[in-house]
Amino acid sequence: MDRRSFLRKAGAAAGATAAATTLAAPAIAQKSNDMVIVSTWPRDFPGLGVSAQRLAARIGELTEGRINVQYFAAGERVGAFDSFDAVASGNAQAYNAADYYWKGKHPGWAYFTAVPFGLTYTECDAWIKYAGGQALWDELADGFGLKCFNCGNTGVQMGGWFNKEIETADDLKGLKMRIPGLGGDVMAKLGASPVSLPGGQIYENLVSGAIDATEWVGPYNDYFMKFYEAAKFYYYPGMHEPGSMLSFGMNKSWFSKLSKTDQAIIEGACNEENSRQMAETNANNGAFLTKLIKEHGVKLKEFNDEIYDSFGEAAAAVFEETRQHSKLAAKVHDGFAKAREDIGRWTGLSDAAFVRQRNRVLGL
Repeated sequence: MDRRSFLRKAGAAAGATAAATTLAAPAIAQKSNDMVIVSTWPRDFPGLGVSAQRLAARIGELTEGRINVQYFAAGERVGAFDSFDAVASGNAQAYNAADYYWKGKHPGWAYFTAVPFGLTYTECDAWIKYAGGQALWDELADGFGLKCFNCGNTGVQMGGWFNKEIETADDLKGLKMRIPGLGGDVMAKLGASPVSLPGGQIYENLVSGAIDATEWVGPYNDYFMKFYEAAKFYYYPGMHEPGSMLSFGMNKSWFSKLSKTDQAIIEGACNEENSRQMAETNANNGAFLTKLIKEHGVKLKEFNDEIYDSFGEAAAAVFEETRQHSKLAAKVHDGFAKAREDIGRWTGLSDAAFVRQRNRVLGL
């Protein structure tokens, strides 16, 4: 797919009569609910954009027309970063986005995408569904008139694209980097200048030199953005987004008026897409990383321990500042931290330990 093509795209009856009282209940329940979905992703963008469109189509399919879905990619109805306000105000019924984009409204939103040294995909799911995460998300969202479900995940993200090698933490000083969320706050602590940009604006800013570096997602998504034309150093792993949840945020008043069946269908469709997007990402990242390296001369680099230690120190300071914001921010952080400790301990003994030994034995 041509990057400029999809970025251009990104910029750009029911009823029942009185006589029907004798019909079975399913035949009567034909009222259609309009659902306008706005998104922060470019149309037809591999990974994020396709996932959002797939979820929108699935909701219409599963509700058999009871919900009339209209999907708008970033810029087609509202700007990417205007999605939140459109849904909170009722001008749209749902958004597909990364909730850390809204941390300026409340820092607690960042935890429901990803935070530095946070949760992996499987840990996110465990926290949200069985360890109190959804209740915290509901409490935060309720203050803005929203109801949110996780509807995708990009897994452990890459650390980013840089136009120079990063050998020490000092190399980050003065760097202008596109990096949203609390990860951007960590970079600021280390002397960088974080910039928040929607996906459709990153390439032009990187090529023009307006920014020196950017994070996005991983090889599968990043390949189509052609960042390699301006930055050849591709660093891993990303401390800022170890398992980035995507959010399907709905106007709570609209959602609460749906039937229990349609509410359950929307939640089920979100759960389905949450699994599908992660599977699609994992299936493609390895192959596209090979293409980046072999076809475009990308230089794969790992952040060294000294840099990672600096990330850790800065993250601790950012978390403490976040907790001081409000009682709710502290409650969200503390709930997240407990889940990270309890669930993360098991991850270290299970997945992480096994993969380390498997790859050692197989020479991977």
